[in-house]
Amino acid sequence: MTDWIQGPYGGLDVNLVFARGMTLGALAEGLRGVMREPLASGEAGGWAWVVHEMLNAEAEDFEPVNYSGLCPGGAEIVVFVTEPCSPKGFPPAFEYHRDGRTVLWFSFEDLGQRVGDNPDYLSAELLAAGLIGPDAVCAHEDEPGHDCYDHDQDDEERLVRTLADFFALPSPPLSPEVTPTWAG
Repeated sequence: MTDWIQGPYGGLDVNLVFARGMTLGALAEGLRGVMREPLASGEAGGWAWVVHEMLNAEAEDFEPVNYSGLCPGGAEIVVFVTEPCSPKGFPPAFEYHRDGRTVLWFSFEDLGQRVGDNPDYLSAELLAAGLIGPDAVCAHEDEPGHDCYDHDQDDEERLVRTLADFFALPSPPLSPEVTPTWAG
């Protein structure tokens, strides 16, 4: 996912946040309240969206954002933690918050370990996409010379497409500066 957001964010660890049921202004204000300044923002398809740095080193704030506190009753927030690396302790991740609760969270590195108020939310979609369940196992994993990591990026792209389709997220490009690779 390191090339998922391209443009002026090179080298920055960023999150892409979508919100429905709240204004772009409310989302940006909420993020500023937790010391995350929007780098880019906009509205499309009924969703407000913001790109912000994952951490705030200037304020020595290295904790993840609690997005549940940013979505009051009736609001939804979908988050893609897009640019981190595992050695830092932050693998690419997905979060879904609704009505002030974390409905679902999982790391892109282990879809089998989903947590939240409803860890099975989206299970049918993930299963249908072959991302969990028996079809998620690489059919060639036991073949000599085959490295399953060679197709990790394809799996990530399929995962992002599945999530974007389920939530009817705006199709990229979101702006000239933000172009996820799943734009197809």
